[in-house]
Amino acid sequence: MKLNLKSLSLPELQLALAPTEPSPVAVRKVFASVFAHGASSLEEVCQAPQVPRRVADFLRENMEMTRLEVVERRKADDGFVKYLFASPLGGRVEAVRIPIFDHKYVVCISSQVGCALACDFCMTGKLGFKRNLQTWEILDQVMQVRAEADRPVRGVVFMGMGEPLLNYTETLRAAQILSNPAGFAIAGPSITFSTAGHVQAIRRYVREGHPYRLAFSVTSAIPEKRVKVLPIEKTHPLPELIDAIREYSSVRRERAMIAYVAISGFNLGREDAEALKAAFEGIPIKVDLIDVTDPTGKYLPPSAEELKAFRDHLQILGAPIARRYSGGKDIGAACGTLEASQYGGVVLPPPVAAG
Repeated sequence: MKLNLKSLSLPELQLALAPTEPSPVAVRKVFASVFAHGASSLEEVCQAPQVPRRVADFLRENMEMTRLEVVERRKADDGFVKYLFASPLGGRVEAVRIPIFDHKYVVCISSQVGCALACDFCMTGKLGFKRNLQTWEILDQVMQVRAEADRPVRGVVFMGMGEPLLNYTETLRAAQILSNPAGFAIAGPSITFSTAGHVQAIRRYVREGHPYRLAFSVTSAIPEKRVKVLPIEKTHPLPELIDAIREYSSVRRERAMIAYVAISGFNLGREDAEALKAAFEGIPIKVDLIDVTDPTGKYLPPSAEELKAFRDHLQILGAPIARRYSGGKDIGAACGTLEASQYGGVVLPPPVAAG
């Protein structure tokens, strides 16, 4: 069975090519050809400069390169672009190209087909869990978005379909390749994993000392409320999660990013702010407020007045408070709306090949 070249970290590639006794330069050239330069085929890698013939012959015999199929691209009024991918391994996933001002992009990528966590306001959760994505499937989302981008990709967020820490090995390998200088050369702190609170995986992540950031989806510090929208509260209760966040913040010596989905009439009262203060006492945090986007209409985003009042309540935290813009609503690219289905926006044609 052939190895997928797009699923190998640099040390794994070194080990795989060991029978050819390659120089470190040759290994790095193969790695860079795949990830830094985005080779479109195995043959293109084999013909890259400084790849010896014996290495190229070994690659042809033992390796393969597979691609996701771009089913559709949709562009929103605010410039967000959603990609719908089909995998030869089965299933469809989505990624979102996010414009940051006018000089770079961040790519929001998926780590699973569907999701097992079933958060009540999330459309992906309603799909149920199908399977974990392999490393190459995760990376190919970024590669294909980058290949069509008119600005550099400078960040990646694992905030698409799936819970990335439930696909731990594959997502961490992908992040290692994304941050490798000979890979995608994306700075470690510019790669973020969003988690709804898988405590054991968070603790493992902290022990291993990864340079990437975690964002913790809390949404309510009142357990009776949180469990109504985040069923993971039943298996990983809030006190356990907060202990893991405390450890994360202490070891890394930085504020923990707390993602808080703002839901009108549900979690925006004074008691909710007081619960956050009590829960995170002594833990340096920053709070990202994200308006809920629920196409079913069950959950509604806050009014401007409601949000302002809640931000005023949050001053008791003594912590930075930011409102995260969740763009691409008209194409189903906003947080919680990825479900591999049809929306509005402008359907973009495939890019015209150069030459």
